[in-house]
Amino acid sequence: MKAIHEDMLSSITKGEQLLAILIDPDKMEFEGLSTFMVKLNASKATHIFVGGSTVEAFKTDELIRILKGVTDLPIVIFPGDVSQISSHADALLFLSLVSGRNPDYLIGKQIEAVSVLRTMALEVIPTGYLLIENGKETAVERVTQTSPLSRHNIQDIVDTAVASQLLGMKCIYLEAGSGAMNPIDVEIIHAVKKEVRIPLIIGGGITSKQQLDNAYTAGADMVVIGTAFEENASFFEELNK
Repeated sequence: MKAIHEDMLSSITKGEQLLAILIDPDKMEFEGLSTFMVKLNASKATHIFVGGSTVEAFKTDELIRILKGVTDLPIVIFPGDVSQISSHADALLFLSLVSGRNPDYLIGKQIEAVSVLRTMALEVIPTGYLLIENGKETAVERVTQTSPLSRHNIQDIVDTAVASQLLGMKCIYLEAGSGAMNPIDVEIIHAVKKEVRIPLIIGGGITSKQQLDNAYTAGADMVVIGTAFEENASFFEELNK
């Protein structure tokens, strides 16, 4: 398979809108996976992300093994912990939680992952991960013991994203959190996109086609949707309209 990051850059250059469906191994019932994947494969999805804030050990690897047999879409690990790394995926978002100040999630977990990654031919994509407040506490906050950036301080968000780019990150991921009350504001997306030159990924709180379109219009290169499909599988049909 073509390198995932290289393919993302190529698609963005062509003006294509990328859509990743996030599958949380702890929330996906394996018995219903086949039906779910039929709808996913027929949708506009371009990537599959796999991961969650808290996932039982080895469950991610098992899910990815199954997914590999039922889809040709690239599978990218969106890890909440080192235990979620799998050699069967196509790529790994090597996340650094730059919005927080917990050293474990800025660099500690990444160092821990190196011994695992040495044994795998897995494409690693360094990603600056920014958690933005959405109106309620998220699993990411609880697990990492960090606070999100205020959605009202757009300059702080922009500066954090630009600093991540200057540090050498290959993607910026703005995250409102799973089941967010509010998706990332279009003003924030637009402001960040205006100053960064690397792929901009937006996730959290998007539950309608209109919100998806708004994110793309504001400058998102890739949008990630998870909870909307967990709660309403017919959302695939809405996307295809």
